[in-house]
Amino acid sequence: MTESTHAKPMPRSLEERLGATLRRFGEGLSPRALRRALADLQAVVDPRISEVEAGRRAADLAQWYATLDADSRRDVWLLMSERFASDAKKIQAARAHFDAAAEGADAGHAEVRLRRALVSPRARLLQRFAVAEPGLRFLVDLRAELLPHLKHDKRLLPLDAELETLFSTWFDVAFLELRRLSWDSPASLIEKLIKYEAVHDIRSWGDLKNRLDSDRRCYGFFHPRLDGDPLIFVEVALTDGMSDCITPLLDETAAAADLSKATTAIFYSISNCQTGLRGVSFGDSLIKRVSETLKEEFPKLKTFATLSPIPGFRAWVTKQVPPEKLAEWEQPLELGAKAPERQELLSWAARYLGKELNDGKPLDPVARFHLGNGARIERLNWAGDPSAKGVKQSFGLMVNYLYDLKRLDKHRTMLSRGEIPMASAISDLYR
Repeated sequence: MTESTHAKPMPRSLEERLGATLRRFGEGLSPRALRRALADLQAVVDPRISEVEAGRRAADLAQWYATLDADSRRDVWLLMSERFASDAKKIQAARAHFDAAAEGADAGHAEVRLRRALVSPRARLLQRFAVAEPGLRFLVDLRAELLPHLKHDKRLLPLDAELETLFSTWFDVAFLELRRLSWDSPASLIEKLIKYEAVHDIRSWGDLKNRLDSDRRCYGFFHPRLDGDPLIFVEVALTDGMSDCITPLLDETAAAADLSKATTAIFYSISNCQTGLRGVSFGDSLIKRVSETLKEEFPKLKTFATLSPIPGFRAWVTKQVPPEKLAEWEQPLELGAKAPERQELLSWAARYLGKELNDGKPLDPVARFHLGNGARIERLNWAGDPSAKGVKQSFGLMVNYLYDLKRLDKHRTMLSRGEIPMASAISDLYR
């Protein structure tokens, strides 16, 4: 047999499958089911029906979608992405009208025409899915399932972009509710904290109680249409100074701080809860709102800072230094305060956080989040996280990001110019 005899046939396009009779091996929906799904999706955006009827049809489709396997769900994504795009000819004509109108008397009308041409049937389709009560949850979960496929199937990018754009509006902080989560919160909500905690695993109910009681606070953003599921939450410790180690904060047996002497709020864990909302930013608003709320309750609070991991540091520095240098840092917790290896490692960490950019943004993901929110790098902490996880990802180092509420916009402006805001204690380490 020739090599071509064993060649795997090229996957058929969506257009080819819609016009076919039989399903090929490896395809999800059969051509007939694919055509029926397309007709049902088109029925949802039928301009002749009411929003209520459209929502009912969308809800029926969502129930059917829940019964599908992974390949068939992917076919539904492709239908949404490819068959509900904007009309290219209408956009071209509207753009030509807009360009010709320039600043003339018809400019306003031309802009309206262009805006309407750019609104795709896909947007209307997704909006109608959100009409029914579980519809928003359906769309958030759909995008969470979709995201891992984007790298290998670019045909799905328009659907993802449409969802992200809509979510940025629907989940604007103006529509979100800030709630405090405490030990007295419903058990179902407390269990979600355990599920979603992404920074420091909650080891037991005692550990969880320690994070919610006395000198601790936990706040989350909630959307009224997501049935009590948090979007993001932050855990805060109230202390009399800037914390340099996570161990005391997670120690269930440690004595509670005297709240009358608390001057500092340490944000030691921030967890995004909804994968489907990736790219929708509300972390900066959460920290600002929580800081203002705490300030009202504890007027003596002056400092708002994080105690954060440096998750990308070891992987980065491993590419920068020879193996023999890495070997010197293999037992970082055993290095003395004046050990040259220790000072060298701190220097590399300061450079990683304070100098390394990718497309104008900090290389480290946690630094990218906090610096993008307007914080500045304040201090590096040796043995800040002596756990096995902390040593593995950053040789045990942690960092404080300072949130100066009066300088958040200034720091964002600096970052937009490619200048990372930092204290002199950081920049002095690599000069």
